[in-house]
Amino acid sequence: MPVAVLLPALLFLALFCYMKNILFLLLLGTAAVAQVSLPFPLNIKTAYDTGTRSVDGKPGKNYWQNTADYTINVSYNPVTRVLTGTEEIDYINKSPDVLYEIVFKLYPNIYKKGNIRDMAVEATDLTDGVIIQNIFLDGNTSPYDIKGTNMIIPYTAVQPGQKIHFSIKYSYTVNATSHIRTGEIDKGTAFIAYFFPRIAVYDDIDGWNKYPYTGSQEFYNDFCHFNLSVTVPSNFLVWATGDLLNCDEVLNQQYCERLHNAGQKDDIIYVVDSTDLKEGNITKQKEFNTWKFKADNVVDVAFALSNHYVWQSTSLVVDKKTNRRTRVDAVFNTQHKDYFDAIEVSRKTVELMSYNFPKWPYPYNHETVFDGLDQMEYPMMVNDNPVATKFDLITLADHEIFHTMFPFYMGINETKYGWMDEGWATIGEWLLSPMIDSTAADDYGMARYEKNAGKEIDAPIISLSTQLRDAPLINNSYEKPALGYLYIKDLLGDELFFKALHYYIQQWNGKHPMPLDFFNCINTGSGKNLNWFWKRWFYDVGYPDLAIEKVVEKGNAKQVIIEMKGNKPVPVDATITYTDGSKQTIHRTIAVWEKNNTTVTLNFTAPNKIKRVDLGGMYIPDVNKKDNVWEGK
Repeated sequence: MPVAVLLPALLFLALFCYMKNILFLLLLGTAAVAQVSLPFPLNIKTAYDTGTRSVDGKPGKNYWQNTADYTINVSYNPVTRVLTGTEEIDYINKSPDVLYEIVFKLYPNIYKKGNIRDMAVEATDLTDGVIIQNIFLDGNTSPYDIKGTNMIIPYTAVQPGQKIHFSIKYSYTVNATSHIRTGEIDKGTAFIAYFFPRIAVYDDIDGWNKYPYTGSQEFYNDFCHFNLSVTVPSNFLVWATGDLLNCDEVLNQQYCERLHNAGQKDDIIYVVDSTDLKEGNITKQKEFNTWKFKADNVVDVAFALSNHYVWQSTSLVVDKKTNRRTRVDAVFNTQHKDYFDAIEVSRKTVELMSYNFPKWPYPYNHETVFDGLDQMEYPMMVNDNPVATKFDLITLADHEIFHTMFPFYMGINETKYGWMDEGWATIGEWLLSPMIDSTAADDYGMARYEKNAGKEIDAPIISLSTQLRDAPLINNSYEKPALGYLYIKDLLGDELFFKALHYYIQQWNGKHPMPLDFFNCINTGSGKNLNWFWKRWFYDVGYPDLAIEKVVEKGNAKQVIIEMKGNKPVPVDATITYTDGSKQTIHRTIAVWEKNNTTVTLNFTAPNKIKRVDLGGMYIPDVNKKDNVWEGK
């Protein structure tokens, strides 16, 4: 080809390629804005690369988790507070890894002298911790090394698929005054949790969970099978995680019949009332009674005992497809008058959870609300202190009972990701409380968040709970994630929201979901890519701050322009008051901020002149409310 012809052709080709590349880059930039990617820490990325987790939110084709069968026999002396126990553990290594050590958790060692803790303990409660009398591994005496709340068992090599057996004998003294989720409540009553050596979680993200238990962060345990026997003196009643297997061996016949009837009917009855306690012939009159319980596929077991608590019980159908019932018990000291309402509030919570939010059949056979000294959840039990008002009773009971779903049914790693369970219990509290009692509208945590938002202590929600304390830990665990869940519910609408939430529950109940599993499940279940919101609300630093920028009236046509001064997307609620006294409320979901715009215009018509505009709502935090009001001249 002649040069005179070739040169223009080459120039045209070069220009074409340049324009094509520019167009490609522009399209790429547009796609980048529309499809935000979430950060991928290397240990999380490895799980996706190896196929244990997947981008659609489902457990990957290579997902695995370890498990164990526990047979635990404990005796508790209410006078000395000494708990002695033996346990037999069959542990199965379902991972693809060779395990060169086995890590145990000794949670009662938070009370051991010299151990590090971030919660106060009275000097009288400091002990020698868990005393290990002996440990046998596959029939042979095993060495062990206790470091804080961890106990390390050296092992040459536990192969993938291998089962090993531990036999352990141990004891410790239960705390009497410094009640950190467990301990003596009064003379004759105790709530006892975390009371046995348990094998820590070994997972596909971190390997062994070696985080020490220091008090603030909560727990992460494997789904296991438990056979629990609790031996106590005569006249002590025992309640526990799991089903009571030997009622006729520990209770006299009429009380077994009452308990059975309570599990079949909607009526609220007394299994044991004050008159029964005075007569004192409730349990079998032996020196000691051994109560036997069984719980399958749960992450923990706890028990409580008393020789002077009354016992109310009822049940309800939680799954209309199968007519499966859940029994609800309230166990309390009659001096605490608020507890006489506990059975009704607790029953209503279980009902609302099954049919209203999260609209998932209550997963366990029973729930026991125990009159204790804390505000803490356990599988099938809660340990709730007495409170002053019915409002306090409602908001405490529904919050703690809601934890049944998160973290217990869902197996969440509370130690690292407190927001993945406390945030759900908080939104549960917000939504269920006014359903139980219309006067119980609850703005728990909102003032606290507004006080701290945007300050140095305000870390991103995604920050590990193990790296936080005090206000940052509380803000990130409770109200901040709860607001995120609430805003997504508002954005999607109930039908699509529950579809997405149920997709998450279906994929991960009985397993160990991590943050990206949750985000990906909601994206997949809803059919919407919500990464723009996940990133801005859960990953980014910042604060919520809306303001009224301008109000424009041209006859009946009205405009209220809202400015986002912060960077956290929140819904827009504007209340318009007209000169004739009438009012109008305008609501916009967080969708109005999806494109990173800094203003949104509310267009509407009304015949009357605007007198005042108020911006905000109960669940819309704002660090500066001075610019949330506009008044006409």
